[in-house]
Amino acid sequence: MIRFAVCDDQQEFTDKERQIIDKYCRDNGIAAEIRDYTDSKMLLYDIQENTHFDMLLLDIEMPQMNGMELASMIREKLPQAMILFVTSHTKYAIKAFELSVFRYIPKAEMDQSLPLALFDGLNMISWQDRECYLIESPRKVQKINICDLVYIYKKQKYAILVTKEEEIPVRKSLNQVLSELNREEFLMIERGFIINLYYVMKMEGAEVVLRGGIRLPVGGSYQKEVRDKIAGFWRKRL
Repeated sequence: MIRFAVCDDQQEFTDKERQIIDKYCRDNGIAAEIRDYTDSKMLLYDIQENTHFDMLLLDIEMPQMNGMELASMIREKLPQAMILFVTSHTKYAIKAFELSVFRYIPKAEMDQSLPLALFDGLNMISWQDRECYLIESPRKVQKINICDLVYIYKKQKYAILVTKEEEIPVRKSLNQVLSELNREEFLMIERGFIINLYYVMKMEGAEVVLRGGIRLPVGGSYQKEVRDKIAGFWRKRL
């Protein structure tokens, strides 16, 4: 499911963008949810309340909060979101690049340019999703970059995903998380731990040592497999 937000203070443009997005997604078999806003502050409020969007189409010149200010604040909450400016004003193009905006679309060229931007943007999102782990709960939706996931441990009914910056609980078993990751670099080393082999510095006795000096226990029945998997993983990259 791709989640879109369309924000323009003129309803006629939000309607047109929604129609183009909806047609493109239906024609290409893409499941989509589209929300439109005519008030930039309402969009920001929803994002601050943990509403997730994959792609946002913003007008630039809007009352109360313009698209430039809005894009800057969106970046703080949704750093991986794809932002497109759909605007009548070309004078902001250089500033748009400074905000890492994916595409700058003149409204006069929307019919031709927006489907092309959707093609490129959705292909990029599809590629990024293969490199991310998605967490969904009634309260929030969050993506974690696979490369940031250091290890996972069990805590009661939760799997705790440990990144370089935070610990994120998900109400799943370790086996379920491991099957969803489905990547060679993730390995269960004991019934309570999964590690990312990219972060392994060494295996020492019945422990693995990860970057930053993190030490995790290796279960007795797992030790030979863990040792072999670490060695095999390193050989492929020498």
